[in-house]
Amino acid sequence: MTRRQTLPHSSHWGAFSVSVRERDIEIVPHPRDPDPSSLLANIPASVSHPARIARPMIRRGWLDGGPGPDRRRGADEFVAVAWADALDHAAAELRRVYAAHGPRAVFGGSYGWASAGRFHDAQHQIHRFLNLAGGYVRSINSYSSGAASVILPHVIGPQSAVAGNNVSWSDLVNESALVLAFGGMALKNNDVGGGGTSRHIARGSLAAARGRGVEFHLIGPLRDDLPEVVEAVWHPIRPGTDMALMLGLAHTLVREGLHDRAFLDRFCVGWETFADYLSGRGDGQPKDAAWAAAICGVPADEIAGLARRCAGRRTLITCSQSLQRAEHGEQPVWMGVVLAAMLGQIGLEGGGFAYALGSTSNTGKPPLAVPLPTMPVGHNSVADFIPVARIGDLLLHPGEEFDYDGRRLAYPDIRLLYWAGGNPFHHHQDIGRLRRGFARPDTVIVHDSAWTATARHADIVLPATITLEREDIGAAAGDPLMVAMHRAVAPYREARDDYHIFTGLAERLGLAAAFTEGRSARQWLEHLYEPTRRALAERGVNAPDFAQFWEDGELLLPTQPWDGGIVRDFRRNPETAPLPTPSGRIEIASATIAGFGYADCPGHPAWLPPAEGAGSPAASRFPLQLIANQPATRLHSQLDFGATSRGSKIRGREPVRIHPQDAAVRGIADGDIVRLYNDRGACLAGAVLSDALRPGVVQLSTGAWYDPADPAAEIPFCVHGNPNVLTRDTGTSRLAQGCTGQLALVEIERFDGPLPPIKAFDPPVR
Repeated sequence: MTRRQTLPHSSHWGAFSVSVRERDIEIVPHPRDPDPSSLLANIPASVSHPARIARPMIRRGWLDGGPGPDRRRGADEFVAVAWADALDHAAAELRRVYAAHGPRAVFGGSYGWASAGRFHDAQHQIHRFLNLAGGYVRSINSYSSGAASVILPHVIGPQSAVAGNNVSWSDLVNESALVLAFGGMALKNNDVGGGGTSRHIARGSLAAARGRGVEFHLIGPLRDDLPEVVEAVWHPIRPGTDMALMLGLAHTLVREGLHDRAFLDRFCVGWETFADYLSGRGDGQPKDAAWAAAICGVPADEIAGLARRCAGRRTLITCSQSLQRAEHGEQPVWMGVVLAAMLGQIGLEGGGFAYALGSTSNTGKPPLAVPLPTMPVGHNSVADFIPVARIGDLLLHPGEEFDYDGRRLAYPDIRLLYWAGGNPFHHHQDIGRLRRGFARPDTVIVHDSAWTATARHADIVLPATITLEREDIGAAAGDPLMVAMHRAVAPYREARDDYHIFTGLAERLGLAAAFTEGRSARQWLEHLYEPTRRALAERGVNAPDFAQFWEDGELLLPTQPWDGGIVRDFRRNPETAPLPTPSGRIEIASATIAGFGYADCPGHPAWLPPAEGAGSPAASRFPLQLIANQPATRLHSQLDFGATSRGSKIRGREPVRIHPQDAAVRGIADGDIVRLYNDRGACLAGAVLSDALRPGVVQLSTGAWYDPADPAAEIPFCVHGNPNVLTRDTGTSRLAQGCTGQLALVEIERFDGPLPPIKAFDPPVR
């Protein structure tokens, strides 16, 4: 009998040990973790699942007809080829496109949580390779925080300054009196942290805060976006109307003289401009509690009472990332800052404004005192970029101009789309539109470990390893444990790691020496570890050499004392420590943004009705508001075939929650298979009746692998439950061009037809 071997490893949802016998593995959470994630149970299926890509593949149409636009992508068959042939084809196509069209015709796509490892991170690997090859068009920002990352620097400072770095979990536990949580602080989001985590502390911190008497108010349509232990007062607003409720709170504060005028005068600019809007002097409509109530569905007296409870106490305003993943998503983030300023709380321990506190497991923790191992990517010679959520526009509208943060840019004409790490058919909205975009380039090359929809829409598919099949160093800026990620199992069939694949391409393009610098993967780990070791030695703390670190399996890194960052410094003395905004102060109104002239993002926070919301023309046909939020059973779409993820499904379909009132009028019972639809597409899901959401709202998490009944159909029908066949592909505004995938209008009906089989996890070839 083969002896089991236990090895250290890490993932975005936690550090762990893996016990191995051949390809049979058992996952054991790290003993330091007080609240391990259930997502760890998804890992064992990743080793040998039938969805794994076994060999290099080339799409039949591309192999027979050569490069060119092709609407058969996603519906064509694949042909298995040898590695040498696959790399020869990929290298020849790279060479052709660079020679004929230049580097502005190459898009380097790598978006998503590819690996907790610092070396085998797909984004660093592909960007390093393409930089050496000649450059590429890149994406910036994120689907999670595209609007906030652009608006916050204009208003208060970079996102990092107010995303867990100005208010810590310790501050909340020990100093806060009241927490007003717009969008909540869902524990499912705290399961994951980029680069891994050794301690999940959100649940314990929230419980400790409540135990000390902190009062929690949840503003949002889903009651379980805060855990039961905090006993939150739930204010179930209509989705996407947080901005209106914030204005109603602000108006009450001013009307009753509860706002901190001294703070506004000393620390802010633009108050009078915003006050004119708030009072209605500019448009004749006071933004009072009654006005807000009609929009957001929360009674006016409840809004006014909440404003009074916030005043005169150590109040923390938190905004989840979900708020800004919607049309005009910049507005509630900006208004959250303004509301905290009106209360005079910004810069106080446990008070003020915190963006995305509770959004990942590593926000709100002390920062590290030493640098982490980081793979150098070199210099990109191409200046062109897109906000990441505009990939559909890039592919469909080459040459078209677009606005972004005060600049007028144009979409390059992409001939070669190279994707390694991530799954745009998970992240992106309006999958039918995205499919049309993927049909346009001459060639699509994808590295992937499994047959995701992105791999199925490629021309050249190169099988990549998973983390358990390679060595790496796991580390994150918000967690002190650095993990030696030992290889646990041999690569699946013919899979290779990205470094190996790019090395093979670099050899064919004459770039091998520059790409590898003469190092093997293990030698790169030793090289990247050294700056961290030196920094530890300079601080006089434990600094083992690489061999010792690898043998020990982990290393605890020192952290810096929590100081609240630039916001706390600004509160102490705004004259000597100004904020990095144009005025050096909190910008309640922004002359810079006003100067851009964007009607969909004016120079102060404002309520702007969405094109798809309650009362909009589309609502008469599609009366239910869909919330397409992050899943509780996986990280985005990763390991959707894992035990935790599949265990939540209903007859193989993703669960959709619906209020009993809405279910009753549609004849839907718990456990029924239902069809959600609008003009963009349709999907099947399994009904779960729940009163934990507001009537008129349905909730279908993202991440179910796209599984079309007919891959060639113009209007997609996903039989597995991917909500992005329903969501709208439009930017948050001309300022940020962020993702608006959180909300959509739909109708739902019981599905009584023959139930289509789930094929999402079946490879397109055997």
